[in-house]
Amino acid sequence: MQIRRHVYYSGSVQGVGFRYAAANLARGRGLGGWVRNLRDGRVELVVEGDEGAVERFLEDVAEAMGGYIGQAECCEEPPQGGKMGFRVTYERG
Repeated sequence: MQIRRHVYYSGSVQGVGFRYAAANLARGRGLGGWVRNLRDGRVELVVEGDEGAVERFLEDVAEAMGGYIGQAECCEEPPQGGKMGFRVTYERG
């Protein structure tokens, strides 16, 4: 089953390689989505794919970056399908 999760991470999550660590963890797992820094100091992440792969990915992000994460707010969204691949993106000004 395909699922989609939208997560906002807060804490000391910028300037520590969070986006690139998440992208590296996502690549090669058949996951789609993106990750970006927000102006308010949080990191926003959207991931979509097989339920098991998404859940393992989010656990791996929490394990790899747990020392920087103060809080993670996660919500479910309907899968959108389409082009797969995971990228680092940037908030538009």
